[in-house]
Amino acid sequence: MALYSYVKVRLTRARKIASVVSVACIFSGLGILSWVLYPILSFEIFYAPKFNGLIKPIPNEVIKNSFVSDLPAILGSQITDFTKASAWFPTAVNLRIASSTTTYNLSIPKVGIDNAIVTVGGEDLTKSLIHFAGPVPGNYGNPVIFGHSTLLWFYNPKDYKTIFSKLPELKINDTFNVTVDNVSYKYKVYEMKIINPDDLSVLEQDYNSSNITLVTCVPPGTYLKRLIVKGRLETI
Repeated sequence: MALYSYVKVRLTRARKIASVVSVACIFSGLGILSWVLYPILSFEIFYAPKFNGLIKPIPNEVIKNSFVSDLPAILGSQITDFTKASAWFPTAVNLRIASSTTTYNLSIPKVGIDNAIVTVGGEDLTKSLIHFAGPVPGNYGNPVIFGHSTLLWFYNPKDYKTIFSKLPELKINDTFNVTVDNVSYKYKVYEMKIINPDDLSVLEQDYNSSNITLVTCVPPGTYLKRLIVKGRLETI
């Protein structure tokens, strides 16, 4: 009888401990999920409306095809390496950049970016920003610069894996600077929008003006869409 009582007490304690652990695991899981989803949802609520309105949770091309097969287009995958600039606009091919300049610097004071390195024609977005198309800044045309982004919790303006995470915080008429061969060029933001990865209009060149385009992925922590920030040269 004493043994039965002892075993019963032990089992009761074990059930209580298991119950507490289960509740703790559930709340921990919910906490992690909220920690990941909050930056994405806050982007949808506070930032996306000032561009093109809310981003659809699933792009049209995914709806038309198979959600399962195209899910990597939204969240990234081990197959598609989005640290490579060529993966950002997969239908863009044969881009040629004729320039003797191999690197220059970009500074965006509003988001803490100071003299970030931009590699002309580069590929690895973990080591620098990438000048993907167009002439070097300061010339007529449309230089296009790619920069990685991630969840805002990890933002570090000196880390190229997170450097453009706060790009959505820019506003029309904000300014930023590009330095090429010790010559500084000031650009003023005149347009911000969100596009699909198959929209290559962002890469088009107009040699009647001196503009610049900054590109990153949104919502933060996903590869669903591309945020486009266009600037116009103010001074030479």
